[in-house]
Amino acid sequence: MTGDIGAAAPSLIRASLSRTGKWAGSVAFVSGAVSDVLNPLGPFAAYIALVAAIAAAIIAIAIVLRLVLATKAMPALIFATSAAAIAGGVYAVQQETNSQNGIIAGLVPAVAELQQSLGIVSEKVAKIEKTVTETQKTVEEVKKSTDTVAQKTEEIAAAEKQQTEQGAETQKTVEAVKQSTDTVAQKTEEIASAQKQQTEQGTQTQKAVEAVKQTTDTLAAGQQQAAAQAEKLQATTEQIAASIDTIAKGFAALAAQGGAIADPKRPDEYYHNARVYELSGDMLNARRSYLAFANFDVDAVDPYTRFATLLRVQDGKAGAREVFGQLADKAKAPAIKLVHLEQFDDAQRLDKLNAFIAAHPDYAPAYFLLAQEFSEDRLGSQSLSDKRSEAEALTKFVSYEKEGGLLKYFVDQTQLADWLERSRSRLVAVGDVLDPQRFAPTLTPMRSNAGWTITISLPEAATGISWRLGENGPFTDTGLMAMNDQRTGKPMPNPSFELPDSTAATTIGIKYLDIRGRETGPFDIRFDPDSALQQGDKQILDQFWTSWIAFDSGGNHGLVYFTQMLSYRCAIKDVHYGLDGAAPDKEIKMPPCDKKDPYAIPYDYQPYFKVADSVKSMSVQVTYTDGTKSPVREYKRQ
Repeated sequence: MTGDIGAAAPSLIRASLSRTGKWAGSVAFVSGAVSDVLNPLGPFAAYIALVAAIAAAIIAIAIVLRLVLATKAMPALIFATSAAAIAGGVYAVQQETNSQNGIIAGLVPAVAELQQSLGIVSEKVAKIEKTVTETQKTVEEVKKSTDTVAQKTEEIAAAEKQQTEQGAETQKTVEAVKQSTDTVAQKTEEIASAQKQQTEQGTQTQKAVEAVKQTTDTLAAGQQQAAAQAEKLQATTEQIAASIDTIAKGFAALAAQGGAIADPKRPDEYYHNARVYELSGDMLNARRSYLAFANFDVDAVDPYTRFATLLRVQDGKAGAREVFGQLADKAKAPAIKLVHLEQFDDAQRLDKLNAFIAAHPDYAPAYFLLAQEFSEDRLGSQSLSDKRSEAEALTKFVSYEKEGGLLKYFVDQTQLADWLERSRSRLVAVGDVLDPQRFAPTLTPMRSNAGWTITISLPEAATGISWRLGENGPFTDTGLMAMNDQRTGKPMPNPSFELPDSTAATTIGIKYLDIRGRETGPFDIRFDPDSALQQGDKQILDQFWTSWIAFDSGGNHGLVYFTQMLSYRCAIKDVHYGLDGAAPDKEIKMPPCDKKDPYAIPYDYQPYFKVADSVKSMSVQVTYTDGTKSPVREYKRQ
């Protein structure tokens, strides 16, 4: 069968050449010419030759294997073979002559001009691609600008709550920005589509780029306008926060006018409305007005203290603390932070207040609030330390009144007047509590034949007392008595302790615990036994002077006894007397003071002297060891 095909092949080939050879050769020649002309764009002759050769091989194999009829496949084989031969020849000649523009272009100038036109198209395509790339970059810049505009839009939205009129302009800017953003998105899609189009769409892409650029300019202008609006709002807010005097005057004028403001815009109008609503019992609108006032971040104390009072009544202290916590987080005004910490409890509140004062040492209202932490109204009963802390804080607060140093913290001057009045009244009530000598403990030594009894006098109620000799060493607790102190409700500490009669001059340290268990002291008090003995005896003599002289005591008619003066003679320098109205010019000789046994009367000394029965009275004057003299005392004989 194979032999049959081989025998018939020449005749079949001749027949096919006669039928298809002419047009197949013509088509192959035209293809070779076209590929030669298009050579600047790529080696199309080589591509055609390779493809035609492969096709011829496949057709030949199919004919041999009888996969197709030879009569039907032979024309295709002849066409593929002709195309491969002609295109391969063209490519070979191009390589041989090193003709980059093709053989025909070298021979025919018109073809060269056509290739140049094709080159211009290529340049245009490259330019379009470059333009698209630049457009993409512009789109990315537009996106960044859009993100910035979005951020500014949020700031403007927040500012609209503060300035309604300015907010309307800002809203227009935001809408323009949004419209421009939509335009950018639409143009971006057009640009992406333009990348897939042919040369003629390059012109449209360029127009789109110009439109995008115009949109970007619009966005930039909108962004600048938005920034200007934000800066203007910020400047307005700072100006409002700084002009407390203006707000105070506006509030005073509105208060005189009465009634709520229908469309409030300024902080003084919101504060006025809050007070009006509060007085009328409309707590919801009062609360809203206070919150609107707080948004202006005005550094004035009284609006926030009133707002806090309203919140505590409605929501309790925890609710007020929560609301002011949110305000304090975003506020710059110290007044809001000060009122926020006032919503905490006891020790925590005091710690936060001290921290605030450390951070703002010249913030005057803080000192008034600090004084309240130690006041009798807050504590119920005050220790001396509490009174001193209260007085120190109030003194500091009142000191800022000079030259109007307090006015800048108050919108409502009536509250400032109330704070000042309360401060002055309390300072008068606590008196000279800040004088350290005025309220220091004192000691009263009392000598007996057994030794010294030291009695302690404290300036306030105490829950414990301790003492020591000298400036160093441990303290000894005096112990407790079997009775309660009504001032503290606790057992009363023993106010005295004993010392031996041999105690030399030294320092006695005293400290005590106040009603809140806080240690006060130590106070170092000088103890001189000689001076203490004289002062103690003098005190007794002055207190019991009616017992200095006794006529006819114990039935001993005609005798005058001076036993008491003799017993406390350690305080006496000399004693003079006179009879029946005469000047006290006669002296009673006293034995010397025996410091080891000061109250004993010497066994050989007579504590009396004799007078005539006619004597009816006696005058006596004592000169003490400290140089002072007693009044002339008169004693009648019964």
